[in-house]
Formats: sequence, structure tokens, C-alpha cells
Amino acid sequence: MNLKQSKLVFYLLIALSGQAQSDLSASDAVFTALENNYEIVISQKQLEITQTNNSWSEAGAFPTVDLSVMNGYSLQDNSNNEAPFTIQGLILNQSITPSLNTNWNIFNGFAVRISKLRLEQLEQQSANNAMAIIENTVQDVLKAYYTAQLQNERKGLFENIMALSRNKVNYYELKEKYSGSNSLELLQFKNQYLTDSTNYLLQKISCENALRNLVLLMNDTTIAIDKMKLTDELDQRLIDADFSNAQEEMLANNQNLKNQYISLELQKTNTSFQRSFLYPTLNFQAGVNPNWATLREIKDSNFEATSNNISYYGNLNLRFSLFNNWKNKRAVEVSKIQEEIGSMNIESMKQTLSSTLKNLISLYKTRAQLADISKENLIYSTKALKLAEDRFNVGSINSIEFSGFQNNYQNTLIQHYENLFNKLDTYLEIYKMTGRIGLKYTN
Repeated sequence: MNLKQSKLVFYLLIALSGQAQSDLSASDAVFTALENNYEIVISQKQLEITQTNNSWSEAGAFPTVDLSVMNGYSLQDNSNNEAPFTIQGLILNQSITPSLNTNWNIFNGFAVRISKLRLEQLEQQSANNAMAIIENTVQDVLKAYYTAQLQNERKGLFENIMALSRNKVNYYELKEKYSGSNSLELLQFKNQYLTDSTNYLLQKISCENALRNLVLLMNDTTIAIDKMKLTDELDQRLIDADFSNAQEEMLANNQNLKNQYISLELQKTNTSFQRSFLYPTLNFQAGVNPNWATLREIKDSNFEATSNNISYYGNLNLRFSLFNNWKNKRAVEVSKIQEEIGSMNIESMKQTLSSTLKNLISLYKTRAQLADISKENLIYSTKALKLAEDRFNVGSINSIEFSGFQNNYQNTLIQHYENLFNKLDTYLEIYKMTGRIGLKYTN
């Protein structure tokens, strides 16, 4: 098989494999990860638990009703008992006593209402925790996706550079074959071709590793990395970040800040709960207790007596703790101090987040400028490489000078890809801090 035939087979195999490729966008990768991520599934189950518990019955608003049944047997030996009015012999006493009792806390210092509020806050906290996990998953998948795209773009670059070197080797092999002379350019391009081939193979491994990491985050074992084609480019059209608007969105939507607010509300609820112990409690108990009993003498079957009775009761129990070494009062004071600590933590977090956001926006604008500069630099580098190739073909420059233009083009394109990725990476950080990354994909 000659060189042209081998190239034809190679391109045919690429075309056939391309038909079996499956396109994957960044959004598709995120949605797949959200469906398959175990942490998200667990957080949803935990949210279901708090939603189930969030009820007035769990808070203790309704009375409790208990049913119990006692079956008793007793054997009394009065054979040697000479006391008057005592039944002589072996006396068997059998009884069955069911009991139906109800217990209702009519008033316990507003603890029921406070408990219901706490259950609502715990449900909201679970929802916020689930959203935080979703945000982290989305950010990780998007970073992995564009990292894989970066590695894929670099692989394409090294592949093109390798193809260019291979063409030069083929050209000088033919030239040497027909001219019958050794060529320094042939040796140099063979060396360059081997170097480019090594770079391509190493970059291919990096690309495959990046794709495997993406598939791992997606948790989808049915995806084959050799059939996966990423459709979203690195050069995305992003909205320019403004600090004032971003800070406003961050204070309203940031999940870490929301969790701090919920923690503070839970602490305030705990203060109210501790204060409820300072109030008296009123409890109502009621019930009915029927009893059926049989009394008989074991040796005398003619002696047997039965009885049955029903007793009803209803009690109101008022309880007020007059003095317990100021324990309840101290608990309220400690809870108030913890409220103050929670408020200070929120203010500290606001300052930290605002400072981090400001630095990220400044970094994003700088990286956006670098991406624009490298894009313009790439245009000039591409034109310079084309002119250098034309001049090299007519002999105006030698192979060493042409290699310099080729290396400059390669480094410029690699740097441009890095700038695009760094710009995207910073944007995702800002996007997450403002809470928009979770809202976009959950909506």
C-alpha cells in the first residue's frame, strides 16, 4: 500500500468514526450529572425527611391517645389462714383491664408554635443545602467540560502541527530521492516531526484523562470517551460583570450566605424555645379503664364470683417552676449571645464575599483583555506563518527560520486557549458566588 492509499484509508476511518460520535453540550453534561449525582439524590432524600417532619403533629399540637390491655393472674393460698371473713382454700383471681388514655398539652409556653417554626426552618435549611450541592456540581461539571475542551483544542493544534511537519518530511524525501543529495532540512524536519508526534501523543493522553474526569462527574457509564464530541467552544460570549449588580445578586442569592441567615433564624427560634420554659404549663389527661375479674376456688368448682366495673377520669395539671437555680434564665441569656455571634458571622461573611467578588471581577476583566489581545496576536501569528510558509517554499527563508515562525504560532495559539479557559473559569466563580449558576439549571 503506497502513501496515498494509506492516507485515503486513514481519512475514511475518521469519517466512519465521526458518524458514530455523539454530540455533548455543556448543558447536557450538567443535566446528566444532576440526574446521576449521588450527593444530590441524598440531599433530596434529606429534604423529603424534613418536609415529612414539618407538620403540626410533629410539633406536638395534637393530643396523644394510647390503648393498653393488661391480663392478670394471681393465685392465693388461704388453706392455713384462720382469719375471719377470709375465703379458705386456693383462690385464683383472673382479670382483664383495658385502658384508653389521652394526654394533651394545652399550653406549654408557646413551645408548640416555636417547634413548628423550627421545623419550617429546618426544611428551608435542607433545601438550601441541596441547592449548594447542585451549585457545586454544576460548577465542577462546567469546569471539567471546558477543561476537556481546552485539552481537545490543544490536541487538534498538535495534530495540525504534526501534519505540517509530516508534509515537509514527505516533500524533502521526494526531493532527496530525485536529486540524489542529502538534505539538512530533511534531517531537521524528521527531528521536528518526531518531536511533534511525541507532543501529540502526550496531549492525546491529557485529553482522554480530561474526558474521563468529565464522564466520572456525569456518573454515566454508558458514555464512551472515544465517541464523545464536545460542541460548546471555549470562546463563549459572556456578559460583562459589573460589581454593583453582582454584589446585589450575591447578597440576595448566595447559598453560603443564605445558610448563615437560616442558622441565625434557628438560633433566634432556640432563644424563644428556651424562654418558653419560663412559662407555666397546662396539661389535660383523660381516660377510661374498664375491668373484668373472676374469683374462684380451685378445689371447689361451685365457688366462683365475677365482677366488672368501669372507671373514668379527667385531670387538669398546672405546673410552674418557681426556682431551679436560674437555669432557664441562663439558657436564654446564652442563646441571645449566640444570636449576636451569628449576626457577626453574617457581617463577616458579607465583607469576605464582597472582597472576593471584587477581586474576581477585576481578575475577570484582566483575563478578558488578555483573551482579546491573544486573539489579535493569533491573527497576526497565523498570517505570519502563512507568509513564512510561502517564502520557505520559494527558498526565501531556510528551515530554521520557518521553524521559528511555526513555534511562535504554536505558542500563541496555546496561550490563547489558556486565556479563554482562564476567562471562563473566573466567570464561573463569579456566576456561582452570585447564585445564578444554580438558579439557571434548577429553573
